[in-house]
Amino acid sequence: MDVYQMLALIALGYVLKRLIKDERPFHWLNLFSTRILLTLFVFGNVASKDLGYLLSIRLVFLYVLLVIGLSLGLSYIYARRFVGDENWAGALMILSAYPNTAAMGFPIASLFLSDITPAILYSTTNSLIVLPLATFIAAHYSSGKASVKNSLIKALKFPPTAANLLAIALVLLGIRLPEWILEPAKAVGWWSIPLLLIYFGSIINLREFRWSHLLEVGLFRSLIPFIFVFLTLRGTGDVYYAVLVEASMPPAIMANVILAHYGLKAEEAIGVTVVLTLLVLAFFLAFSALAGP
Repeated sequence: MDVYQMLALIALGYVLKRLIKDERPFHWLNLFSTRILLTLFVFGNVASKDLGYLLSIRLVFLYVLLVIGLSLGLSYIYARRFVGDENWAGALMILSAYPNTAAMGFPIASLFLSDITPAILYSTTNSLIVLPLATFIAAHYSSGKASVKNSLIKALKFPPTAANLLAIALVLLGIRLPEWILEPAKAVGWWSIPLLLIYFGSIINLREFRWSHLLEVGLFRSLIPFIFVFLTLRGTGDVYYAVLVEASMPPAIMANVILAHYGLKAEEAIGVTVVLTLLVLAFFLAFSALAGP
């Protein structure tokens, strides 16, 4: 699925909500997509990896950790000092830490690379780390900053996170499930992506859009990671362009799934995500014209 198809599905959800004018179909669409289809998709994709894969991506893995730490750490410091709304503080941290590395990152990476394997490695590694992390943050902030233990329990009740951790455990233990389990899980679970895009289109509320929120998310999610990678990794060939693109992507749909599940400013977040997606797309189209593959 490319960027334009993604935006078209979000627009479809927006139109359908105004035609149907009933919350219930979209509520059930969200539950089915998140708790069943997305759980299958996450488990199938992660469990299909092996230890050899994890050992082959040292530089990419390092930059995944650095970028997550940079975006999350700076957004946390900023939220502590300048954000009075605890729900938005949690949402800002999740949106800042969770980039759209696949649905948007892959098409944009292909503007610079004939082989986007480094981008795929960044995306899959990022998902392994940031999904449980973002879920914990959402559980923590949505419960009024409950204890770490209670926040962890609440995070594990989110089915995709539990599936992600179970799959990681299988990979670390060297347990490879048969393809007749993994391939159907990935194929069926993939349908969570278009259905969730439609759902998020249905909850867009432009009256909740805030320019200040766009500036905050844009700074921590895209601008700072872009500058960091540009200054520290330039000249390393395909890895440079792959990491530069993936690290600078706008928030992932999955970040918005987590916010919606835990009731953390989902309506505001999806508006910011859509606008920032368009801005980042325009920027990289211009950047690719100047830089070339």
